[in-house]
Parts: sequence; structure tokens; C-alpha cells
Amino acid sequence: MFEFDITASDGRARTGVFPTPHGELHTPVFAPVGTQATVKTLTPEHLKEMRASLVLSNTYHLYLRPGDELVREMGGLHEFMQWPKPMLTDSGGFQVFSLSDTRKVDEDGVTFKSHIDGSTHRFTPERSIQIQNNLGADIIMAFDECADPNNPAYIKKAMERTHRWAERSLKAHSRADQALFGIVQGGVDPDLRAQSAEFISSLPFPGIAIGGLSVGETKEEMLRTLDVVTPLLPENKPRYLMGVGTPEDLINGVLRGVDIFDCVLPTRLARHHAAFSPEGRLNLMNAAYARDKRPIDETCDCYTCRTFTRGYLRHLIVAKELLAGTLISIHNLRALIRLMEQIRAYIAEGTFTQRAPELLRVWHGNAQRKPTHVSGATA
Repeated sequence: MFEFDITASDGRARTGVFPTPHGELHTPVFAPVGTQATVKTLTPEHLKEMRASLVLSNTYHLYLRPGDELVREMGGLHEFMQWPKPMLTDSGGFQVFSLSDTRKVDEDGVTFKSHIDGSTHRFTPERSIQIQNNLGADIIMAFDECADPNNPAYIKKAMERTHRWAERSLKAHSRADQALFGIVQGGVDPDLRAQSAEFISSLPFPGIAIGGLSVGETKEEMLRTLDVVTPLLPENKPRYLMGVGTPEDLINGVLRGVDIFDCVLPTRLARHHAAFSPEGRLNLMNAAYARDKRPIDETCDCYTCRTFTRGYLRHLIVAKELLAGTLISIHNLRALIRLMEQIRAYIAEGTFTQRAPELLRVWHGNAQRKPTHVSGATA
């Protein structure tokens, strides 16, 4: 069921088709994040209109609330949240890692306290897989340990434990209609990353994720790590770079052979009034946009850009209207989905490697750049 068909290549970049029970994934692909069975401020219809083809939800959060058994009783995640296309769930490993003050790791698993009410819980590889089997996503993750990148002495220990937990996750997995991906760890140490890539590749996973990046390392370290890892992964399996999602990250990741991406950044930025654009990241709260009649991006085909001006969006922000977050989220997600559509077309033409420098120039700085001044607008 889960054979990955590569349809075109250009350098290390490739396009492919990954079949799932809820439809084919055409890669490379960006997945909006619906942590608690919803992409914040958006409906499934919004996601369909922007041509999203994959949504990620979170095992840790859904286990705590409303509970994986309840989701199973309600027909699984697809039925529960009314999303008919492919879904992916993570293992909960990264969220448990982020609870550094309350978690305790041992060889069998992790004990942690809920961020909601302080109650004590325990995840093991077997429990994580059971929860994900109950949730019913098309793609699920092996339970892993994401180590602090500032603690190199511990990274090797966490990587080796991740390998043992990967084997246990495979044994615990009970649903043939779910693709279980293994996760490569090892921090930014090239030798550890190579060791982890080779070990995880040796196991019968239909796809492989690259974890433990975008957790505090520099962009240069992330790219050097991808340069080590992706050449060691099987060509015939999709590669998923977890939690990475600026336009530059997507372009650089695809150049290095990554197929699947996800990130909360587009919707998080939107809730803080920031929009992706070829001008750089726009802070739409800025008074410079009060009388700006342009859309966020004149080249964008999203509902927001087809319909509303920057001036109107700024008004919504100043008036604290919830619609502002919805409209900017629609744009930010469509911008990344449209970028991936463009990249797939360029790879199919055999021109992506040639065009990548210009794409990087156009999208440079969307996580950092300040808004441009609008001529004639009030300060």
C-alpha cells in the first residue's frame, strides 16, 4: 500500500506520489498543523480551498484532551474533525521533550506531567503507537527521544534509545492501513546523524522522518545535517523533515531531497499579525499599511489576497477582530502550499536546481525581515 513512486528528479530534489487510504500525497508537500484536531482559526473548507493535501495532528495533546479512546469511538481523526484527506500524527516525543521541568526518561519510556492540570502520565513506545492506532491517521511516527542540542553528552544516549524504541514501535504497530515512519536523531553531530540514518534505514519503515532539528541550532547547522542525512536514506522512501516551515527552509530542504514538511509557523505568525510576502515578512499592525489598497501579495491566488486590502487587514488587527487571524492564516498557508506546487512543477521540468537561487532571493528573510514602507501612507 505504501510504495513511494518517484516521478521526476532534479539533482537531489524529487517529486513523487505516496498512496494513503485517504488519497495520494504528491510530494514535496507542506502540511498545515492541526495540533488539537483543528488548524487554528480555519475550517476544513478553508484548507480544501487552499489545496492543502495533508494535515498534522498531535498525539500528546489529543491523548490528554479529548482522549484517544474517545476519538476512536467517534470514528477516528478524519471523521472527528471532518477532514477527508491524508493525516499525519507525531509520536508525542517532541512535546514530552519540551516538558523538561516535569519529565523523567528511563529505558522503558517517559513519565511526565500534563501541562493542563499537572496530572502524571506515562508514554512508552507501545503506548504511543496504541494512541496513534486509535487516532487513525494515515501516517504515524515511532516514539523517539529528542535531546537538548546544548547537551552533546546526552545526544548519543538519546539517539541509541531512539533506535531501541524504533524497534519496539514496529513490534507494537497493529494497523496495516497506517504507514509508520522511523525517526533519525543525533543532534548536529555528523557522525551520530550518519549512524542514526543508517540504523533507521535498516528497519522496515515505509518512510523516514528527520527529527531533532529546528530546536535551537543555526540554519547552517540544520542544512549541514541534512547534507549528511538525506544521501544515506533509501531513495524509494519518503523523507519527512519535522517542524520546519519558512519558505527558505522548504526550498533548501527540497534541494537536499526532503519530501514532506510541517510547521506551526504560518498560523502562529498570522495570529501575531505577520504575513509571508516576496517583500519579506510584513507586520500588518504597522501604521504604514493603514491606507494601503494592495493585497498582502499581488501574485497570490488565495481568498485573502483576491478579496481584501492590507488596509482592511490592519483595521481588523487594530479592532482586535478574530477574522484577522483567519484571513492572514489563509494567506500564509496558501503561500507555502503554492510554493510547493511551483517547486513540483519546476522539478518535473528539470529546472528547479537552476531556479532555486532566484526562489531563495524572492523569499529571503520571511522569518526576520521588517515590513517595507508604503509610499504616501501615514507613518
